[in-house]
Formats: sequence, structure tokens, C-alpha cells
Amino acid sequence: MNSLLNLVILLCLASPMVVHARSLIVVEDRGGVSALPYYQDLAPEPTAQSASLENVGVRGQGSFPVHSDQLTPGQVQGRVINAPGLQPLFLVGDDESSRAWLSQRREQLQQLNAVGLVVNVTSAERFAEVQRWAGGLQMVPAPSNDLAQRLGIKHYPLLITATTIQQ
Repeated sequence: MNSLLNLVILLCLASPMVVHARSLIVVEDRGGVSALPYYQDLAPEPTAQSASLENVGVRGQGSFPVHSDQLTPGQVQGRVINAPGLQPLFLVGDDESSRAWLSQRREQLQQLNAVGLVVNVTSAERFAEVQRWAGGLQMVPAPSNDLAQRLGIKHYPLLITATTIQQ
């Protein structure tokens, strides 16, 4: 589970590297469901510096809406986990509880260098609004049903660290 979560985070943070679905190499396969839907939309995004390969991101076309039907806004029962080396990440959506939670937790999330997964958002415009709520925190739109299932979570907003899941 830890290595899959780290792979999801790595793919979400792929902005400084070039990632193509055809060029990924499988290092270990423990069976299960293909992760292809999570990285098939990763491709170079045209920029003013199109000659530079450092500017890569999730394509706007086909990335929205992002919908995680196993995750809804609600109360999260905190618990201890054991995921050494996991970079802190947080899950939010385009809703009032996520907006208020980001406002309250922004400083802590910045200190942790946490990365945000926006798990429910309808459009690029709404994603930009959620990014404004986050005030500079790194965020990506990412359907997260698999993550929710593996961690046994049903609600957001929440913070996941190497040692806890908490709201």
C-alpha cells in the first residue's frame, strides 16, 4: 500500500519530469487493478517555454470533471497509520467544508509541504478557485477512489501523514 501511495504522489508531482503512459516501466506487479486511468492523461502541456521539458502537467482537456464517488464531504475519525516516508498529502473538494478547512489548516499544510489532491471538482475554473483557497499550496485534480478504498476513508477534507489520518 505504501509503495502504491508513493507512486500516486510521484505521478501527481510529475511536473518536473516527462511522463508518458507508454514509457513507464513496471518495477513490481502485485496484481490488482490497472493504474493506467490515473496516469494516462499525463502529457506535456504546451507553455511559452515549449522548448523546455521542465514544464509538464496534467492536460486540461479530458481531466475534468474529477469525481471520486467513494468520497464525500464529512467528518473524519482520526487514526494512526504506519507509512514511513510518506509525503504529507491532503484531500479536499470544491465545497464549503473544504474551503473552511483549507483556511484553518493552510499554515500547517505549508509547514508540512503537504500536497493536495482535489478529489471532486467539476471544471478547470472551479479547480482554479480551489487553488485560490489553498493560497499557494501545491494541488492536483485527482480521482481518489482507489486511495479511499485502500485507506478505508469515506470523507474529506483530511490530512494524511506518515503516522496519521486526521481532519
